[in-house]
Amino acid sequence: MTLIKEAGLLERSRRYYLVLLTLLAVSGAGAWVAFFLLRDSWLQLAVAGALGVVFTQFALLGHEAAHLQVFSSRAANEWTARLLATLMVGMSYAYWTDKHSRHHARPNVVNKDPDIAPGAIIFHNELPGKRGRFSRAYGKRQGYLLFPLLLFLGWTLHIDSLKYLLRRGPVKFRWLELGLLGLRFGTYLGILFFVLSPGVAAAFITVQVAVFGLYMGGTFAPNHKGMPILPENSRADFLTRQVLTSRNITGGKFVTFFMGGLNYQIEHHLFPDMPRRHLREASNIVKAHCLLLDIPYTETGLMRSYSIVIQYLNKVGLAAADPFTCPLAGQHRP
Repeated sequence: MTLIKEAGLLERSRRYYLVLLTLLAVSGAGAWVAFFLLRDSWLQLAVAGALGVVFTQFALLGHEAAHLQVFSSRAANEWTARLLATLMVGMSYAYWTDKHSRHHARPNVVNKDPDIAPGAIIFHNELPGKRGRFSRAYGKRQGYLLFPLLLFLGWTLHIDSLKYLLRRGPVKFRWLELGLLGLRFGTYLGILFFVLSPGVAAAFITVQVAVFGLYMGGTFAPNHKGMPILPENSRADFLTRQVLTSRNITGGKFVTFFMGGLNYQIEHHLFPDMPRRHLREASNIVKAHCLLLDIPYTETGLMRSYSIVIQYLNKVGLAAADPFTCPLAGQHRP
């Protein structure tokens, strides 16, 4: 931490984020200009795909603001993240921060990290009493289904956001976020069905949400999937837990832009409020420190990471489907 602070890597980079926000705003405006010029045409599906990318980039920027990376003021960061999440992306900020905070606290820890909770995909083999639900044929191929299923992730995020805001119990700024989401979706759907015929409008929504989900999932999937799974009672210290369960993605500035800085997942988990543009320099310091302490520091290329994730999920799915064939038994324990 001392070396990181002395290097000034925790200082805010407002100019960098102002340029990024301007770039995204111009890109979004350009997509909407193209939308109104094309009118009722199947070429609108290209615009829908472009908006899916732009919305994802806004979500990544909102993620950085939620981690207090953009402004010095906590309030400025939180309100920026809330407005980007609800008005631009259509996702509840309260829902996202609740889920994401639990992930950061205990990444890849069984029954603690919501990102490895059982669902359509099984992410680890510590599922007593539930293995019979998955057929052998499905289980051993679930890795190949990950990316097709990510096409529906956008719908899941929208629906889960609404469910979270309507749940019982306290939710901060519940009615404000519900109002902002209503404004966002009401305006969005109103424009689409006013300009486009019902068939084209429905296809537009399908493509936009699918691209958004695939891009979002494709950005987050390489970061922890296929990395060690820690048992619920793990006593690994903070540094070991965060580094051991995270994977960095190599590829330079393009990958950093594409993934919103999440390619430096190790550094992001160690210093969640560090601005994106400082993560590369921080990685050199962290890597040297991990080498000194003999803590595995994992990094690989983007395509290679996807291959690792698919193979890992297939092995876990096979183990879940057939408890007598457990290729991961005892593996990935501290």
